[in-house]
Amino acid sequence: MKARKIREGIWWVGAVDWDRRLFDSLIPIPDGTSYNAYLIQGSEKTVLLDTVDPSMTDILLSQLEDVPNIDYIIAHHAEQDHSGTLPHILEKYRNAKVVISTKGKGMLMDLLPIPEDRFITVEDGETLSLGNKRLKFIYTPWVHWPETMVTYLEEEKILFSCDFFGSHFATSDLYVTDEAKVYEAAKRYYAEIMMPYRTIIHKNLEKIKGYKIDLIAPSHGPIYDKPMSIIDAYQNWVSGEPRNIVVLPYVSMHGSTKKMAEYLMSALVERGVTVQRFDLSVTDIGKLAIALVDAATIVIGTPTVIAGPHPNAIYAAYLTNALRPKLRFVSIIGSCGWGGKTVEQLRGMLSNLKVEVLDPVTCKGFPKEPDFKALDKLAATIAEKHKEHNLL
Repeated sequence: MKARKIREGIWWVGAVDWDRRLFDSLIPIPDGTSYNAYLIQGSEKTVLLDTVDPSMTDILLSQLEDVPNIDYIIAHHAEQDHSGTLPHILEKYRNAKVVISTKGKGMLMDLLPIPEDRFITVEDGETLSLGNKRLKFIYTPWVHWPETMVTYLEEEKILFSCDFFGSHFATSDLYVTDEAKVYEAAKRYYAEIMMPYRTIIHKNLEKIKGYKIDLIAPSHGPIYDKPMSIIDAYQNWVSGEPRNIVVLPYVSMHGSTKKMAEYLMSALVERGVTVQRFDLSVTDIGKLAIALVDAATIVIGTPTVIAGPHPNAIYAAYLTNALRPKLRFVSIIGSCGWGGKTVEQLRGMLSNLKVEVLDPVTCKGFPKEPDFKALDKLAATIAEKHKEHNLL
């Protein structure tokens, strides 16, 4: 794809990765992604904001083919999908300097073979003049590494936000056109990458509140020409109360745990509680992460395998513990053949969560009448807890 004009002297020079389906060998990205780099040509200086993933170096270089000079390259974030092509750009533009946060310099030197004399470090709030345009750098740590920053173009009121407000979403549109699809992709992106740092992200949202923003140009996904839509969404995700939702991820080997999950879901729905159920043997783990953004309760269902939880349930518990959503309650259901340490092991894997643990429901073999009554009691407890917190 060729360079695309945003405003006079401002260009998108990124690459769209239509076929990528896994990020960091971990994160599902069913809609592909983009690596957004931006070129700003001022009256005196020219700057490139970020680069692209190394796999698409040739695309970026081809878009810069007719650009005779670059004075500065802004490195918002050291991760390679943003900075991986920097050595090639620095080789092409011998006088260019990498502008980066003080913490980012050391991190980038650890990751890429860039000489120290090619760097210029900037402090939080520092500015850089391009002649008729001025850039302001705003530190936004833990969005989503500790060194990250964003850039505000004062004259055009454009926020180049790096991973902040991004979405793994491949599209030929320069701007957001399908708001529903981009919203889901952005929520998935937040859930999988940003949610563990939501307290700090809330502070970063406060930092940008005083700026008039006409466009948000992230490093992944389309540009927001209605920026308040994504800002408001982030405000809700990081600071809003959880909703009247139970997330119910489960795995079942011979149908017993599945029967328990189905019964509990029905009992919760009868009591006015919304349930999002996930069969962990087939589910997109990113969908589970999205559901955790708003949920008040998680109930993990698992059979006992060799005296402990099923590996899929372990992964769900580990993911939940790592993402640290704003849950209030957690419980466990499942079946076993003769016994084991399933409940104790899963509880131990959720130590990051500031939650109330509700009494688990376990049974031997296929659930029977006393087990269904215990599930009814758990559903009633969850509904009552949600009412106490004004969620139901």
